[in-house]
Order: sequence, then C-alpha cells, then structure tokens
Amino acid sequence: MGGIGVFLWKISVALYLLTNGVLGLGKKGDYNEIFKVFGSNTDVFVTIAAIISLIAGIFVIMEMLNISIPIVDMLILVIAIIWAVFIVLRVISWIDHKFGWDGLAQIAIYLMVLSSLIVATKKFD
Repeated sequence: MGGIGVFLWKISVALYLLTNGVLGLGKKGDYNEIFKVFGSNTDVFVTIAAIISLIAGIFVIMEMLNISIPIVDMLILVIAIIWAVFIVLRVISWIDHKFGWDGLAQIAIYLMVLSSLIVATKKFD
C-alpha cells in the first residue's frame, strides 16, 4: 500500500497516538472519563492506556519507515484489539451522558485509528 494519501493517513494516526499517550501520562484528555467505568481510582488504567497509545504510535512510525522487526506486526495487532476494547469502554462511559454529534465525531476518530492499526499490521492486505 502506498501513495501520499496513505502516508499522510499513517502520519496523522501516529501523531494522534503519540499525543494521546503524552496527554494520558499527564493525566489530561478523556482517559479519566473512560476508566471511571472501573471505579473512582483510574490512575493505573490511564497510565497503561497512555503507554499503549505511545507504543502504538511508535510502531506505526516503524512500519512506515519499513523498520523490520518480526514481532511488530503481531504487537500492532494486539494494540488494535486493545484499541477496540478502548472504543467499547468509551461508548460505555457515554451511557449516562448525552451522546450527540461530538460523541459521533469521537467514535469516527477512534475507528479511523483502529482501521489504521489494522492496515499497519499488513495481515489484512
């Protein structure tokens, strides 16, 4: 898969994942809201999610640069599965709130990231 569109797509997803991870480690962003599903103390979940996001961003960049490490495809696939769970948790966290257009836009972004991770694995070409 190639072309400028795919390149920009992967760059944007990598940047999203990296910044999402940094914000999560700074306890900012919407991680806290998502993990309230598990109870009042979300610090461990937020940190794990942020680290996974950072790692996923790094793996997408590695894939773009054709850095060949045999386990990268498998790790990206694992992160894609974790990201799918993240999407489900996000939807669950919205059950008590009004979903609206903002929620729909967020879900669209999350699905774009998920599809990019799946494409990055090269297992579904």
